[in-house]
Amino acid sequence: MTNFVKQQFLVIYAALLIMSALVFSGAAHADANQDLPKVRFVTSEGAFELLLRPDVAPKTVENFLGYVEDGFYDNTIFHRVIAGFMIQGGGFTADMSRKPTKAPIVNEGSQTLPNLRGTIAMARTNNPDSATSQFFINVVDNDFLNAGVRGAGYAVFGKVTEGMGVVDKIASVQTGRQQGMGDVPLSPVTIKSVTKVSTED
Repeated sequence: MTNFVKQQFLVIYAALLIMSALVFSGAAHADANQDLPKVRFVTSEGAFELLLRPDVAPKTVENFLGYVEDGFYDNTIFHRVIAGFMIQGGGFTADMSRKPTKAPIVNEGSQTLPNLRGTIAMARTNNPDSATSQFFINVVDNDFLNAGVRGAGYAVFGKVTEGMGVVDKIASVQTGRQQGMGDVPLSPVTIKSVTKVSTED
């Protein structure tokens, strides 16, 4: 075997190794995504899906899925909507009655999951460990909400994977003041249901 042939063989062999590694990596990534829980929101403006990240925010995802499995979010509303910022829901019914919640959870804000467009994060008060059921979906990159920028930050625990256009549609509705609260949609944007999506779907 000449040196030229050997060199060609080594080049081809190296290329095959790289391709195999890429295929394996892609398959592993796909398998990892399949193992991550998904939820589907059906709203009065349409449907969208989220991929959750218990690998980064385990307590937050567990808390959120607990509310989902209890049917807590069904027939609640997006009660705070700010165009160019975020849409917030998970705490009020259409008549602006606040729903009773479970105990607050620890803040799992992390630089691993920043508040980028399409991500879902927990809403809270000034107390970092005060989040219960309310969440918001970022419609733009909101870097100032990230952990370490202004303290503990807001814990991101997933992202929209389908139906971001529906989220944008919700973000564009007209809002006003109702019962002392600002940025409330003038026509209720109802969350009809939130359900966990089977990995077999």
